[in-house]
Amino acid sequence: MSNFHDPVRQLKYLRQTLSQNKKPLGFFLSAGCPLAVNMPEGKSPLIPDIAGLTKFVSEELQSKDKNQKNNYDLLLEELIKTGNKNPNIEDILSFVRGLKQVSIGAKDVRGLTENDLKKLEKDICKKIVEKTNVGLPNRETPYHQLAQWIHLIDRGDSPIECFTTNYDLLTEQAFEETGVAYFDGFVGSRQPFFDLRAIEDSLIPKHWTRLWKVHGSINWYLNLNQEIYRSTEVKAGDSCIIDPSHLKYDQSRKLPYLALIDRLNSFLRQTSAVLITTGYSFRDMHLNDTIMNALKANPTAMVIALLHDTYTYKDKEGKIFIRYEKAFSYAKDRFNLSAWTFDEAVIGGQQGKWKVSKTETLTDENLADAIIQNTETKKAECANAKEEIIIHYQLQLGNFAKLGNFLQALIGLEQFKIDDAK
Repeated sequence: MSNFHDPVRQLKYLRQTLSQNKKPLGFFLSAGCPLAVNMPEGKSPLIPDIAGLTKFVSEELQSKDKNQKNNYDLLLEELIKTGNKNPNIEDILSFVRGLKQVSIGAKDVRGLTENDLKKLEKDICKKIVEKTNVGLPNRETPYHQLAQWIHLIDRGDSPIECFTTNYDLLTEQAFEETGVAYFDGFVGSRQPFFDLRAIEDSLIPKHWTRLWKVHGSINWYLNLNQEIYRSTEVKAGDSCIIDPSHLKYDQSRKLPYLALIDRLNSFLRQTSAVLITTGYSFRDMHLNDTIMNALKANPTAMVIALLHDTYTYKDKEGKIFIRYEKAFSYAKDRFNLSAWTFDEAVIGGQQGKWKVSKTETLTDENLADAIIQNTETKKAECANAKEEIIIHYQLQLGNFAKLGNFLQALIGLEQFKIDDAK
């Protein structure tokens, strides 16, 4: 049993997979993607990760007086009592909505009235929008590189499907600036509405890319009839449709979430489907269940999880921690799920470090860009022994920026010069 995986061989396999125009091919973009956008000094990151977003919202909404608690403080205390000692913003929002459901007709729930919970939900969504309602700084971002690759390839009768858990409008911006026609589940022009039949029956032009925003968006709202619509602008002060959990809210709110989760499931159950995830850390149990159940039911499908940074890291005291224990555990259990970190991977159920074999070279430019070599000199153990040179390899495709470069190189650098006059 080998303790190593060859990064060159895997990149060539990935390149071949991306070159196929018959197999169903999808991308799954998650919270880590905006972090890869190169920003001017002092303005990074474009959008924080879930931990950063949680910190921002909590700092904004918690009481500034340590001696006097407000409703947000009380909400956090009640959530922690449930056993979640370190809740993120999605946990908090889901908890608010769960309490709101049982507060109907009650005087209060856990010390919070129905009006308190409605205001908390609105305030939390407002702060999320405040932090995520941003635009891409230029047209040279990984989002644009992905969009341009989609725009220029010939997929025949098998369009690209992009799933995302992000609430922002970065993917839409890149698609529109690059000329990628896409369908996101909504139809109409004045107040586009969610069209379930078009999704379930795939009544969409074949040349349109599919964009499925699984957790909702900062420009989705409820109208007076409690129907979800997509606005052409982000409305300040309005509670947008952000659904980070599988909690069953009222029928109108749960419709998009369940329909888009089902779309992910249906995609992975297609023969020879390939889904490439980036920026996703496998912390959403409902999404994980959907992916794993589909992979078990369809052994011809494949998920390649591109994970940012190394598999393990050390804290200030030198203690070693594992970053992606859950992702690696899933990959070891399913041969058709591969998990690639910078320094280690699970492929075919086997965990190993990256190592370029003697028969492979790094002369191919777009392969070499993704693979980093670090040289370590191991001191001789005795006077007559020689120093040993050890090469450590890193495959950094888990960085969304590196993935963008990889896609760019597939069809030529010159083709990715986007006309600013558009």
